[in-house]
Amino acid sequence: MTALLITLGAAVGAPLRYLTDQALRRRFGPGFPWGTLAVNVAGSVVLGGLAGASAWVGTLLGTGFCGALTTYSAFGYETVRLLEDRAYPRAFANVSVSLVAGVGAAALGHSLA
Repeated sequence: MTALLITLGAAVGAPLRYLTDQALRRRFGPGFPWGTLAVNVAGSVVLGGLAGASAWVGTLLGTGFCGALTTYSAFGYETVRLLEDRAYPRAFANVSVSLVAGVGAAALGHSLA
């Protein structure tokens, strides 16, 4: 049952991550990783809100949905790419905004739950 819940959550989270990234790239261009930032902040809100959730909801939404929606590896890769392109202010902004917004979003989700 656990694997099914994770699979169902991931089946929604992964395509949503891809579609969000594509939509934000079209809207704002490829100069900053807006899609990764958006999905990571959204996932932080959801995870923050799951603090008191039941085990099956945590598995479905936390592990499955948020696990597929959010992406630390893309965040790391895109930051390194910005550094390689000598886009230092954008790389710094990516790291600092991701950290502050992610923690803030998790706190917001927790307080709303």
